[in-house]
Amino acid sequence: MGETYKTKAELAAFYSEREERLSAEIRQLKKNNRVYIASELMTFGLAIVSLVVYCVRNFSSEWLMAGLAMLALYAVVRSFDVKNGKRIEKRMRLRTVRAKELRYVQGDLSCFSGGSRYKDPNHAFTFDMDVFGRDSLYNRIDRTTTTGGGDMLASWLGGLLPSKAEVERRRRSVGELAEMEAWRTDFMAIGLRSVSAGVGKAEKIDSNEIRRAVGEVGGMDIAPKAGQGWTLAVAAGAIVCFAALIVLAVAGMVPATVAVLWGVVQMFVVIGLNSRSIHDISRAVEKLHANLHVYINLIRHIGKAGFKGGELKELQAKLTEGDGGALASFGRLSEILDSLDRRGNFIGLILFNMFALSDYFLVRKFLKWQRAYMPSIGEWMDCVSRIDALVSMGTFRFNEPKAVEAVIEDTDGVVFEAEGLYHPFLGDEAVRNDFTVSDGEYYIITGANMAGKSTFLRSVGVNYILAMNGLPVFAANLRVSAFNLFTSMRTSDDLSRGISYFNAELLRLRQLLGSCRQARRTLIILDEILKGTNSLDKLNGSRLFLQAVAKLPVTGIIATHDLELSKMEDDDPRRFHNWCFEIELADDITYTYKITRGVARNQNATFLLKGILEK
Repeated sequence: MGETYKTKAELAAFYSEREERLSAEIRQLKKNNRVYIASELMTFGLAIVSLVVYCVRNFSSEWLMAGLAMLALYAVVRSFDVKNGKRIEKRMRLRTVRAKELRYVQGDLSCFSGGSRYKDPNHAFTFDMDVFGRDSLYNRIDRTTTTGGGDMLASWLGGLLPSKAEVERRRRSVGELAEMEAWRTDFMAIGLRSVSAGVGKAEKIDSNEIRRAVGEVGGMDIAPKAGQGWTLAVAAGAIVCFAALIVLAVAGMVPATVAVLWGVVQMFVVIGLNSRSIHDISRAVEKLHANLHVYINLIRHIGKAGFKGGELKELQAKLTEGDGGALASFGRLSEILDSLDRRGNFIGLILFNMFALSDYFLVRKFLKWQRAYMPSIGEWMDCVSRIDALVSMGTFRFNEPKAVEAVIEDTDGVVFEAEGLYHPFLGDEAVRNDFTVSDGEYYIITGANMAGKSTFLRSVGVNYILAMNGLPVFAANLRVSAFNLFTSMRTSDDLSRGISYFNAELLRLRQLLGSCRQARRTLIILDEILKGTNSLDKLNGSRLFLQAVAKLPVTGIIATHDLELSKMEDDDPRRFHNWCFEIELADDITYTYKITRGVARNQNATFLLKGILEK
């Protein structure tokens, strides 16, 4: 079980203490590094001196032994130095992760991705609910180390799980990862491409580039005969014959030139027959060098996790179980990359091809990998992306100790019952509100400018998005069911396409109607219907729209400045209900930000304008 904290202050103390501890360890390891470097210089220098004295003193065996001992000691010290360097790098990565989380707890989101590239004004709700962009929901959650994980997280926040069972399954995964703070931190540290950037925005592993490169590699038609059994028999026979000729030449039974000629011809034949295939493989896989080793380390780390069960255990099994798993696949591909690197040594290229036909066996190894693993690569990469996204969600759960679990109702109707609901972006300063939405009913909310209407609408929408992704919500209690969500709060014109503001509003309402007709149940959240027309036309149009949409399986929350729209409660009090954010006017304006039953009577525009004109 992981540690839990009740307040942001406790979390800040936790991250600060961990960061300071890692800094102290790094300082000590760097001191050790200086000792290792000095020891390496000393042992290597003594080895050289000993060997020189050995040559000068008529090859005295004592000096030779001393020289060899110093070289061995140098090798031992060097190995310790390499391990020490890896420890320093690991702790620097961990410190970077912890420093970023400390900044998050302190309210600084600048070192995390905002996901601006996912912003879509035409989406059903993400644009209105500030799901993407600077200071957005994504900005608060995203800790993904791969672009595939980032895309997966964005797709989840832009969609809603369809049932209570799916939500509970996701919630269990998020909750389990929230308790695995050390494992999550290691996962994020492994995925850091560089620690030199400090706590700035990290460059992610390019999953799409890996997918494209692996797909290109998998689709290549390379020397199919190299994979056939008879070619293996010929290769084995050639190696045995060359070895036999060497033995016979040493024994003086055949001229040495015969063995040499055989080896040279064998080398040229192997290189010639496989050069094009090797070139094609090299060209295709060189794109993988930057990302593949880190990706393999992420999979290895997943394999070591002690997941309890459920979705996480299933994903882990797909990645690591058996010889046909992702770890084996990417490991063999990494071996192929290493073999291609070794071909850069000219002498090694000649000798390995002469004695072991290395190019042939490299092509054959690649063909075996291609046949055995290519069909599963896409699924494995999706598994890594899912775990990457879940790690971000688990971190968010850990970092928000005051958030609670929503109760998901298994019913066809719209259920939204909140006590102490508030907007997650406002923190401790937020005003809490109680609010209940009943299926098929409409809530018309009036209030002055800046009284809290839009923030309240977003509180409802954002918390529902969190709840239906298995994430904690910002309320004392929240009960919801699974339903479709559609909002219209930020309609804007598009002059480049000749779309006026009013036309854009009509297009959005048409999109809303289409979405509602396709869903079993929908909650719509609207902020000022038809703002782009005159007040009388706006009132008549709003009435007409609400009367029409009320015939569909739709529930609605509508904020408006038009007090006349509140009269719909008089016409149909069972379906339309008036709520408001009232303000108090005196020498100054008092904003309570509390939602209450009724219609707001006090407005602030004229009051504020008079103050400006008087000044």
